Amino acid sequence: MALRFIGTTSDNGDCPTLYEVEGTDDILVQGDRVTDPSHLAELRDVKPTETFVTVPRDLLVRFAPRSAPRDMVSFAEVTHLFREFGHTAWRLETRRGYAADRGTPKWERWQRGEDISGEENEWRTNVREQARLGKRFERVRLVDAPPTEGQRFLLDSGLGNVAAGEDIRNLPRAEAERLRLPEEDFWLFDSRVLVRFVFDDQDTTLGVIVSEDPTEVLAACQARDTAWHYAVPTTEFQKRVRSTT
Repeated sequence: MALRFIGTTSDNGDCPTLYEVEGTDDILVQGDRVTDPSHLAELRDVKPTETFVTVPRDLLVRFAPRSAPRDMVSFAEVTHLFREFGHTAWRLETRRGYAADRGTPKWERWQRGEDISGEENEWRTNVREQARLGKRFERVRLVDAPPTEGQRFLLDSGLGNVAAGEDIRNLPRAEAERLRLPEEDFWLFDSRVLVRFVFDDQDTTLGVIVSEDPTEVLAACQARDTAWHYAVPTTEFQKRVRSTT
């Protein structure tokens, strides 16, 4: 089963680290192996398959989940949040493309070279309405070098979202990896409700996992603040991409 990075207290990207074994109640702990004979002699009920590592207390305090994992639900069950949030809806997009984009009439028009930035749709209508109420839609998109086809589509389409009032910024994937940002997509509503996407290998959304676990929400808030600091507004980023292609 796949591992999901939870967090680390290491500055240079090595151990110690916590991972979630997706689809289970298990947490995988990465740390320095215990080799001290006196410590090993004091361990109880040791099975032949077990090994032991040490990690700083701070790693567990900061990142260990406080509640049981939630079940996956359909994305339709959380769409009300995009209207009912109080002040901010923030998104991290990490994939190289999305099945929801490919094969749509909008995708086909874009591939023909048409301008898709000015098209009106339900998303942009809602962004305008929430912006009128003083709320903020913000997102950071990771972009490869060179951008994938799916990422170029989102750069062009995103100009229309920006015009509607959504603040979209972009961050090179290499920079995101250096910053140890999460590898999964999520929405964060009002710094309180975390909605994490689950995809298959074809970039199709299988569902979402909703959490208000303080540890998970705090980690998402930290990722948001880091990504937002380094990301570049869409209009400026698109000029950079065009100048190198």
